[in-house]
Amino acid sequence: MHLKAVSRREHLRSYNRTLILKTALELFSARGYHNVSMHVIAEESGFSIGSLYNFFKDKEDLYSALVSDYVHEFHHELIKALDSPGDEVERIRAYVSAKGRIFQNNRPMLRLYFAETHGASFDIKSGLDVKLRTIYEGILQRLADVFEGGIKRGLFRRLMKPYYLAVAVDSLTNAFLFLWLEDPVRHPYSKNVETIMRVTFENIIIYPEEKKKLKKRRVVKNEPQEQ
Repeated sequence: MHLKAVSRREHLRSYNRTLILKTALELFSARGYHNVSMHVIAEESGFSIGSLYNFFKDKEDLYSALVSDYVHEFHHELIKALDSPGDEVERIRAYVSAKGRIFQNNRPMLRLYFAETHGASFDIKSGLDVKLRTIYEGILQRLADVFEGGIKRGLFRRLMKPYYLAVAVDSLTNAFLFLWLEDPVRHPYSKNVETIMRVTFENIIIYPEEKKKLKKRRVVKNEPQEQ
């Protein structure tokens, strides 16, 4: 009975925390971070201000929790895409597509984050920045590992370090996603997935006919010389 009671309390606390964060996101998105107080969040979410401070020590702590929760969810989805079945080309395609779905399904959060974090008046704790950079770096490194695997299997040319390839494809993906955020009708991301793939692989992919030529050159090069 005691364990069940603890489990119910934990479940209720988790539910209440999620409700508070959901309400805060809606308010921040509609009014802007600086125009929403903890009292307003408490009132709109149905909690007393004292109860709200039992979950978060201040508004910045609440915002940090909101961003961190979403970032961990994004990390999980992107790593899952990079670990999906198929060769390295298909796994990178899965990554590009997954990033689009994440943006499309979380537009209010992303708009809030980019508007507030890059605004001149927003003073975010450096600790959150460090956490986000560490997670982002982990994703880039995993993407680089996929490029490295493709190079070793003869799918891609080694034009540059795999990490730089990862940075390039991620930056290109972000550029199209920012266009989509600004004008989803004019710049639908789903139609640009193939554009991103073509630009990314135009100069690094080794096509089947080229593989045959490279293989033939290696065979000729390794043939024993006539005496």
